[in-house]
Formats: sequence, structure tokens, C-alpha cells
Amino acid sequence: MAKILDLQAEVRTQSGTGAVKRMRKAGTIPAALYGRKVEPSSIQVHGKTFSKLLAGSASDNILVSLKIGSGEQLALVQEVQHDYLRGGILHIDFHAVAADEEIHANVPVVTIGEAKGQKQGGMVEAIHHEIEVRCLPKDLPESIQIDVSHLEVGQGVHVSEIKFPEGVSCHLGGDVVIVMCEEPKVEVEPEPTAAAAPAAGAKPAAGAKPAAGAAAAPAAAKPAAKK
Repeated sequence: MAKILDLQAEVRTQSGTGAVKRMRKAGTIPAALYGRKVEPSSIQVHGKTFSKLLAGSASDNILVSLKIGSGEQLALVQEVQHDYLRGGILHIDFHAVAADEEIHANVPVVTIGEAKGQKQGGMVEAIHHEIEVRCLPKDLPESIQIDVSHLEVGQGVHVSEIKFPEGVSCHLGGDVVIVMCEEPKVEVEPEPTAAAAPAAGAKPAAGAKPAAGAAAAPAAAKPAAKK
């Protein structure tokens, strides 16, 4: 299950491009907190602390307990905007949730074991790399693990065959295939095409020159001179 991590935050009182630049230079990251049952607010968190939290998480679904002043708010890290040119984090969106309220989240699929079909050259392919689940925040899994060791070539694992953790459900139909052991892919090499020889008796195209070394056709015989 996903761990709930403590994260210190502060209310952000300044806004604007200049204030945000000063904030990032000082090592803090601007963020926004919103949710169905909370008033949207602008906050800020310590940059190095959040970066370590992000690097140490095995899942994209990160649950945090935001400590804001004397209050506390459970939230899901909804979006992280990265600065791919200079490095670092530009902004964070936190989605406030309630401990007793069901949430929806996309959880990565992780396969376990080696399929029987792989010994015959088959390949295990994830048809769905993520599965949307519903659960309480405390029950949110880091991943959905699927054992593929029994799969033969051409067989797959359906949603109805997955053992979801207690308290976790999926909105997909039971007949949806999540993982498949595909048939070996055989690459067919194209056959070399021989140069087409001219048909017997065919006349060369107008203006075509004889090939190098080829004897020129004999010229038409002139009539013998009269004596």
C-alpha cells in the first residue's frame, strides 16, 4: 500500500513572476492545493525535501499529509511540472482528499514470473500499462502485480483473474485483457529480385545505347558499283 508521507508546507502570500523566481532561488517550490471539499489555496514546500520524497517513491501516486501551520491536510500529488532545460521542479499540484472518501487513481501494472510461452519464443506484452482503481486513500496500492508464469503462447490475463488488494476495485470489465503472451514474431526477409532480362526478339528502346563491349549490328550492305 502507498505510504502517507509527512510534508511541511506554508501558505504562499506573494504571487507574480518576480515573487516566484525569488522563491525558487531561495529553494522553495510554489504549489497549489485544491479539492472538492477545500478552498483552493496557494502554498509552498521545501524543494530538496520534496525532491527526496519524489525520488524515494516507487509509484507516481504519492499521498502526503500536508502540515500547514497548525492544520493538516491529506492530499494526493496530482501533477509535478519539471524544468527540463535547467533542471528542478517548477510547480506542484496537490489534490486534497478525505481519509474516509474513495479516490480514483491510475496504478502501474507489474508482471511477476516468466511465462511458459516465453520458452517457445513468445513475448509477454502489457495491453494496459496502468489500471484505474477505486479505494480509500489508506488502501491505495503502489502497483498491481500480475503473475504470468502460467501463460502459454496466445493466452492472456483478464481483469476477472486479477487478485486486487483488499478494499481495491477496478472499473474495467472482467473480460478486458491486461497482459498477453504474444506469438513469436518472425521477420520475413524479402527475396532478392533478379534483374529482368530483355525478352527474346525484343527491340531496344529508341535512343538506347548498346552495352559496353557489345558488337554493333552490321550495317546494311550497299549495292555493288556498276562497271
